[in-house]
Amino acid sequence: MLRGMFSPDDLPPVELPITGELDLHTFDPRDLGELMPVWLEQCRLRGFREVRIVHGKGTGTLRTTVQTLLRRSPLVESFRPGDETSGSWGATLARLRP
Repeated sequence: MLRGMFSPDDLPPVELPITGELDLHTFDPRDLGELMPVWLEQCRLRGFREVRIVHGKGTGTLRTTVQTLLRRSPLVESFRPGDETSGSWGATLARLRP
C-alpha cells in the first residue's frame, strides 16, 4: 500500500484461510501483535497442533518479534526454528497446547 494515500480504515478487512502456515512477508510488522494471537487461536480451534510462521531470514528483527509473541502466548507449548525442510531459520515452528 502506498502510505499517505489511504488509511487502513479505508480498506475492507481481508479474510485469511487458516492453513497452519502464516507467511508474514505481506504484513506490516506493526500488525503482528494483533494478528498473531488471533491466528494462533484460529489454528488451535481448527485442531492444528503444530504451525509454521514464515518470517524470512533478513536481519532477524521479525523473527525476534515472532518469537517474543510466541513466548507470551498461553496457547503455545513450545517453538523452534524450522529445519532444512521447513524453512531453516527463516521460519519458526510452534507447538500449540491442546
